[in-house]
Amino acid sequence: MSTKKKSKIEVAFIYLFLLIMFIIIGYPLFWALMMSVNPGSNMLVTELFPSNPTWEHYAWLFTSPNSDYLLWYKNSMYIAVVNSVGSVIITSLIAYAFSRYQFIGRKYGLYMFLLLQMFPALMGMVALYILLNTIGLTDSLYGLMIIYLGGQIPFNAWLVKGYLDTIPKELDEAAKIDGAGHLKIFWTIILPLAKPILAVVALFNFMAPFMDFLLPRIVLTSPSNFTLALGLYNFINDQFSTNFTRFAAGSILIAVPIALVFLLLQRYLISGLTSGATKG
Repeated sequence: MSTKKKSKIEVAFIYLFLLIMFIIIGYPLFWALMMSVNPGSNMLVTELFPSNPTWEHYAWLFTSPNSDYLLWYKNSMYIAVVNSVGSVIITSLIAYAFSRYQFIGRKYGLYMFLLLQMFPALMGMVALYILLNTIGLTDSLYGLMIIYLGGQIPFNAWLVKGYLDTIPKELDEAAKIDGAGHLKIFWTIILPLAKPILAVVALFNFMAPFMDFLLPRIVLTSPSNFTLALGLYNFINDQFSTNFTRFAAGSILIAVPIALVFLLLQRYLISGLTSGATKG
């Protein structure tokens, strides 16, 4: 078999693999979309494209006095924005300190971050609930934000530190010669060069509150404080029981803010993921 023919076969297998993965990933999304425009409340889509598609389920989410969907959306957006911005600020400062300075406990601090990443989050749920209950932040969006902000530090600090290590320290030294202090170096040199990896941190931490169900389920009890994931679960489990079409419509709309943030940050994401993940 010639080299050219082998190359064509390899390319064909690559495209076949990509097609299979696209079907595996895309079919559930397509099914949820078709269910959201299906009349009635049945979760079964008997036709590939509903013969009488309707947008009434989307309209109901925003116009019905019985729907708390907008409130859940607001809660999730609030937590997501605070978590994203706060994570970028906290992570960048911690990673900068570990990347640029030598201090007592630096080595053991990095080992501690690495160790904390090895334990699944489920192991700490009971302890987190007890902690929030002790300080009076159960059933509070602020308590949820504190856990999100603190929980992201170990992984993101390692990720960002690996990226900052690739930025030449000669830039810092040149700035110091020109009279720049630590804060000015961080603000005017490090942060602009670290935009790709910080975009990754911002996106991941923006997505987390929309996707997480278990932690809000443990911490939040009042419907007025529910996030989208928790609200939609109760949407079909308690209030409407079998109204899966409205549930599907609400689930589809979760993707809108995430997609917008992804589009805004996409030019930084690839370089941020590859540099931060491969260099340390």
